[in-house]
Amino acid sequence: MATLTASSSAPSAAAASLAHPDVQALPPSRGYWALALRRFTRDPVAMGAAAVVLLLIGLALLGPWLAPADPYAASMLKRLKPIGTEGLPLGSDELGRDMLSRLMVGARLSLFIGITPVVCAFMVGSVIGIVAGYAGGMTNTVIMRTVDVFYAFPSVLLAIALSGVLGAGIVNSLISLTIVFIPQIVRVAESVTTQVRNRDYVEAARASGASPFTIVRVHVLGNVLGPIFVYATSLIAVSMILASGLSFLGLGVKPPEPEWGLMLNTLRTAIYVQPWVAALPGLMIFITSISFNILSDGLRSAMDNKG
Repeated sequence: MATLTASSSAPSAAAASLAHPDVQALPPSRGYWALALRRFTRDPVAMGAAAVVLLLIGLALLGPWLAPADPYAASMLKRLKPIGTEGLPLGSDELGRDMLSRLMVGARLSLFIGITPVVCAFMVGSVIGIVAGYAGGMTNTVIMRTVDVFYAFPSVLLAIALSGVLGAGIVNSLISLTIVFIPQIVRVAESVTTQVRNRDYVEAARASGASPFTIVRVHVLGNVLGPIFVYATSLIAVSMILASGLSFLGLGVKPPEPEWGLMLNTLRTAIYVQPWVAALPGLMIFITSISFNILSDGLRSAMDNKG
């Protein structure tokens, strides 16, 4: 009987295909990440910003080997030379050190201090926010009210206050900036997790007896990490500016390390003698910050389902 049914269904399918010769099978649909990547690559502005960011990262990795001169070698005879001087394409600083070499080598430390706090805050803040959003109730209230206390302070003032208490140095700057960014990421993580927690597939998993850890790992993480990551990328530009500001105030990197914020501080007295040379570290900070901002906007647009 089953053989007869199968044999009768085959001619009917063939007859259907003959009756409708224009009907074609639908191509397999693209996944969410494939569509997001496709939208991102079609955005020329975002791709340009991504190219600049990759160039800066490459400069940070290879800067010590690509630098044309020793960034620590000082010479008072070459002090504050203008841009275009022979042997000093971008001039020299207040101690006669090659500005091009210091900018290239300083990219490593500047990017490290700017990106590392955001990465640490992303990991810590995501965990806290997801726990608060999924647990709800009193757990959510306690966590979010504690976060609101830190969130109430302006980022600049909180970073300066924490750095002043902990003291100057790279490690203390990283800790201060991480603490500054954790509340912001917690709020975003809690918000998106609260929306996902009431979805039908989460309710179905909960009704089937799955543990909260399994539900969060299987059903929640994949839907909330995307928005959190996009928001975290937008904080890199803020982190770069804050880290440079701490170094400018003497609360971050200590001399003679080449770091853009510290270089801006040491060159402030030369702004009337060589204004273009003094503006070079600020220009690098501006280019890096605007590139990360545009990259973040491109990622947000690409990952928008309405796009």
